[in-house]
Amino acid sequence: MKVSLNWIRDYLDIHKLPSEIADILTSLGLEVESWEEIKPSPVDLDKVVTGRVLTCERIVDTDHLSATTVEVGDSAAPGNIRTLSIVCGAPNVAAGQKVFVALPGANVYSKDGQLFTIGERKVKGVPSQGMICARDELGVGHDHSGIMVLDPDTVLGISAATWFKLETDVVIEVGLTPNRADATNHLGVARDLAAYLRVQEDNPVAIRTPDVSKFKVSNTRAPITVSVENTEACPRYTGLTIQGVTVKESPDWLKNRLLAVGQRPINNVVDVTNYVRIELGQPLHAFDAAAIRGNKVLVKTLPEGTIFKSLDAVDRKLFAEDLMICDGESNPMCIGGVFGGASSGVQETTVDVFLESAFFNPKWIRRSMLRHSLRTDAAWAFEKGVDPNGSVYALQRAALLIQELAGGEIASEIIDIYPNPVAAARVPITYSGVNRLIGENLSANRIKTILSALEIGIEAEGPEGLTAVIPTNKPDVTRPADVVEEILRVHGLDNVPIPAQFRTSMEITKRPSPDAVRNQAADFLAANGFNEAMSLSLSNSAYHTGEGALLPVARENLAFVHNTANQGLDCMRPSLLFGGLEAIVRNQNRQNADLRLFEFGKTYRRVDGLPAEASAKAGSPSAGKASAEIASAEIPPTGNSFKEVLRLGLFMTGAYSRESWQAAAKPKVDFYTLKSYVQNLLAQLGVTGFQETVLTEAPYQYALKFHRSEQELVTMGAVQPGILKKMDLKNAVFFADFHFENVFKAAASNKIQFVELNKYPSVRRDLALVIDKSVRFAEIRQLAGKSVKKALREVNLFDVFEDENKLGAGKKSYAVSFVFEDPEKTLQDKDIDAMMQQLQGAFERSIGAIIRK
Repeated sequence: MKVSLNWIRDYLDIHKLPSEIADILTSLGLEVESWEEIKPSPVDLDKVVTGRVLTCERIVDTDHLSATTVEVGDSAAPGNIRTLSIVCGAPNVAAGQKVFVALPGANVYSKDGQLFTIGERKVKGVPSQGMICARDELGVGHDHSGIMVLDPDTVLGISAATWFKLETDVVIEVGLTPNRADATNHLGVARDLAAYLRVQEDNPVAIRTPDVSKFKVSNTRAPITVSVENTEACPRYTGLTIQGVTVKESPDWLKNRLLAVGQRPINNVVDVTNYVRIELGQPLHAFDAAAIRGNKVLVKTLPEGTIFKSLDAVDRKLFAEDLMICDGESNPMCIGGVFGGASSGVQETTVDVFLESAFFNPKWIRRSMLRHSLRTDAAWAFEKGVDPNGSVYALQRAALLIQELAGGEIASEIIDIYPNPVAAARVPITYSGVNRLIGENLSANRIKTILSALEIGIEAEGPEGLTAVIPTNKPDVTRPADVVEEILRVHGLDNVPIPAQFRTSMEITKRPSPDAVRNQAADFLAANGFNEAMSLSLSNSAYHTGEGALLPVARENLAFVHNTANQGLDCMRPSLLFGGLEAIVRNQNRQNADLRLFEFGKTYRRVDGLPAEASAKAGSPSAGKASAEIASAEIPPTGNSFKEVLRLGLFMTGAYSRESWQAAAKPKVDFYTLKSYVQNLLAQLGVTGFQETVLTEAPYQYALKFHRSEQELVTMGAVQPGILKKMDLKNAVFFADFHFENVFKAAASNKIQFVELNKYPSVRRDLALVIDKSVRFAEIRQLAGKSVKKALREVNLFDVFEDENKLGAGKKSYAVSFVFEDPEKTLQDKDIDAMMQQLQGAFERSIGAIIRK
């Protein structure tokens, strides 16, 4: 949420630096994410001051230049007058004029619209110490026919910013939490700042609320009746008619206020409704009264599937639970509290306006907003909760502003349908309970001072506590703990002393700790040049379903969400692959093509199928809607329908090592590069005794699966070129997908055993085996381990030779080394020969190997 500091100062006298105000707001629970100074114009209007032309003489040998002397004042000290020599080319410059003078160092516009800096120079031998300005040069108009001539009574030394009533503003970006409905508006933020000043600085500041005392009904010639048929969705509805308005562009002050906080100006009537929403937190809606058939407004729901053309010219099918604002013939004019209609809004031809100020049920608003993917500013305010008792005040405030800016008369009494008024919540608290939660002994007087500063009433005060009367603009304050939170944020969390003694209970955790194993894996990868990536848990279902799916997943197995903020992220990710590929694309587009990334994260899938009520919908064209309903828990899932799995993804692409002065070629990473890291990581975690199986399934072009029987540990391989092409990736990408929960179980089941270093020498022997090309080294290693169990310590492939002319068709030669050790004695040649004979026999019998000699 953006907050204008100039706007805040309309309600509160606070003379602090922006950085100080940012610190105060953060301490109050309104965390400031950033703030910036916004100038009203790129022109340095503070360095442009009013002056008077004393003399003006044409410069010889020029057709338009004049030598002038101008006396100017100082904007900081208007009585300080000095005289400047200025060369001016305007045809209308003359002695005696009051003008705007840009002083040296000021940035102004040139005639071609480019900013330049005024300096001191000589023109035709005449010193020029500034510039007399036209409107376009100040950025306040487009006229360049001559300089801007001011009223003769203008005081010298007034800055152009002051003259045009344009002020530099500071806009603060606040990360508003969902429980701060009272701070969705500038007046609410000002109230928080006032509470801080009253308590922390003992400054009895007062809040200046907008005055509505001049509100009056001129006549009742244009009555519009209202009927609220659904009081659950609309507990309060107020409105009035303003007759004879002139719809036009808003004045500069209003446009500047809206633009400062990111609101686009539209016209004076609509801008007033947005202004009041930002000011008071009450959304309003202005209807063209001529579009209200029957001069009646109906607040009701409409049948499922009713077509409503919204303000963005989209035909929307309504849901039976959407609260609609309709005319007397039940034609929809607006989705209540969410979005207006295309034909009922205020236009340039509008003469009479019906102004609505209502209190809608936050649950109804949020559901309609999500169903239609309409995250509007009004819906944002309503879903947090507006003040139900502030509707009439906001209506009067908006009506007076519309009369001021658009004219017209209030032509009806205020309609106020409020069958069940919302009373202030009363929350009993005890002083001991407050201090127990805060961790500090606040006096009763301190507690009452803070509550009063927050405009929270006090009743039933006693020696042990009191009853706090909560204003209705704080709908989230309902429990004693909520009141304590209000007290603490004004008292100051930093003021709570750190206790000299902490007491805690022992927590029994299983060993090894999952976090420890995860950190061990992360440390290993970071030490080997990998960088950790973090991608969203949300993904695009188009990666997995529909025509052109890159990694097909059955639609009923996806966990859909209804994401109104970004409709392209509409499901929980079933794989880590695409988050990593998107990170690689982002880096590639920034000339960073050599990457090693790892990411820990969960994947999500629906495993038990859809509930019966939703199964039919899932196969229909509206399957997205069904998934959205399931995600919002409108259709409860049956059993444990969703499964979350912690996974670890490794990604490698580009060069194996950084550029170097050495002449050797820069090799690329490949399948075996990744395989070495996967195997070393498993070894680091103590995972052994797994099998390898070749894979050729999506998303891999070629791959291996490491597993223990049916228990998957890792799949790894080269990502399919088709996927890389559609993702616009230029280099090969190698991806390993660890089922980290299974890896952890495997690591936890292996007990670490420490053994004495072998004091007897090891012996190596080599074999060259001619085998079929279908035989893999993993089979040779596994067969060797079964044949010689005790003394064989290591099996390694160190050479591969293929030549059909020498070896025969379909044959290859593997050179394999075997390392033997015995912890109890030195191995003799006869022992080693016997073991080598066992190995040769096993290879010849089991895989048809021919021993090359």
